Amino acid sequence: MTAQEDTATHPASPDRASTHTYETTDVPVDGGMLRVGVWDPIRQDPVAVPTVLAIHGITASHRAWAAVAEALPGVRVVAPDLRGRGRSNGLPGPYGMARHADDVAAVVRALGEAPASSASEAGAVPADRGAGGPVTVVGHSMGGFVGVVLAHRHPDLVGRLLLVDGGLPLQPVPGLPADATADDIVAALLGPALERLSRVFESRQAYRDFWRTHPAFAEWTPTIEQYVDYDLDEIATPRGTDGHAADGAAFRPATTAEAVAGDSADMYTGDAFPAALDALVTGELGDVTMLRAPRGLMDEPGGMYPEPFAAEWSTRAPTLTIETVADVNHYTILMSPPGVAAVRRDILHDINLGGS
Repeated sequence: MTAQEDTATHPASPDRASTHTYETTDVPVDGGMLRVGVWDPIRQDPVAVPTVLAIHGITASHRAWAAVAEALPGVRVVAPDLRGRGRSNGLPGPYGMARHADDVAAVVRALGEAPASSASEAGAVPADRGAGGPVTVVGHSMGGFVGVVLAHRHPDLVGRLLLVDGGLPLQPVPGLPADATADDIVAALLGPALERLSRVFESRQAYRDFWRTHPAFAEWTPTIEQYVDYDLDEIATPRGTDGHAADGAAFRPATTAEAVAGDSADMYTGDAFPAALDALVTGELGDVTMLRAPRGLMDEPGGMYPEPFAAEWSTRAPTLTIETVADVNHYTILMSPPGVAAVRRDILHDINLGGS
């Protein structure tokens, strides 16, 4: 069963926080339906609550935001599976930052601000749901690139923009030749996170074991396990062959290699992001905050954005504030207590300034 063939009704949630309900819904976009996770705050009064649009990274899914969402009582978090990822992996290309920005713009227009109720029992967008923004937008990794382009292409939908270890040009990878392709650069940056897309795993546990050996996830948590479990499609294989499970079931990561390749090329050679970045530099996008992880995808020192690079961009873009979150890497900035606390603080700060 592919992710896009999943049931059309999905009100049940794999977990339920004390402050939120969680469910998924589908939003129509060009080419099909985009799956969206919604964490709705539990509330007694039928009043609107602030909404945050959360955009995940290049090989992730909306479940990357679970810990952040559950740390925001009184705030509604809407997080799509981007085209080519999660339960949106059946959507066709082309990919790229502009395509994703238009997809998430459709999400904001469909879901917008929350009225009194959660998503419908049928898993589709209720007719009375959504005032269309503006909302606070937070993007992690490639999701930051999408957020910058969204703010440039659809400024009416974005109240304030928060970048989480993403959204600025990526640094050259040491050791790669000057003529390295976009695919070469992204492969060097993502390492095992990209290599796994071509693999088939005999069980969910085998996939968990793969991630448990990843240096970035030295501290395994239930949130990380739920994130990893969601990132699988079950596929049918000949019973008991090729080392797969005896019942004939096997699993592969939900993110498509085609989506990663298309987005990688677009981040380096496309037109949408450079134009949006110019708007950020000139202040057209307003005040923007970026939270920087001091360690990278493999938990290595320096991170995706080394200190000198961050300092350069703080000077180059006067309306950009870059803050370093201590003791986190590119993943745990969303999935560890210190990372979640920093993202929570800045989201609440933006909301209080009128971002939603």
